[in-house]
Amino acid sequence: MTNKIYGLLGICAKAGDIVSGTDITIETVEKKKAKLVIVAKDCSEKTIKNMKFICDKNNIPIHIFGEIENLSKSIGKSNRGVIGIKNENIAKEIVKKIYGGDTIG
Repeated sequence: MTNKIYGLLGICAKAGDIVSGTDITIETVEKKKAKLVIVAKDCSEKTIKNMKFICDKNNIPIHIFGEIENLSKSIGKSNRGVIGIKNENIAKEIVKKIYGGDTIG
């Protein structure tokens, strides 16, 4: 299941529907262009808390998933622990996979 999520992130990155890095992801969330934010489990507590606050404030779903190394590799970058997804369909698919089946809600 995890590999499928990384695969979807890779497809999204190739399509140019992804932003990575804290600052650009925050910018994308505040412009309401992000459909989903993924933060690596091994990011600092401060980063996770900050991203949760910004996503909640802007009503954008956020998930804590994977490790920095694996997330970075899946999108062809290095040292990226915060990813914003701009494609709504792929965002929904990723959420489905994170929950191991159908989207909740």
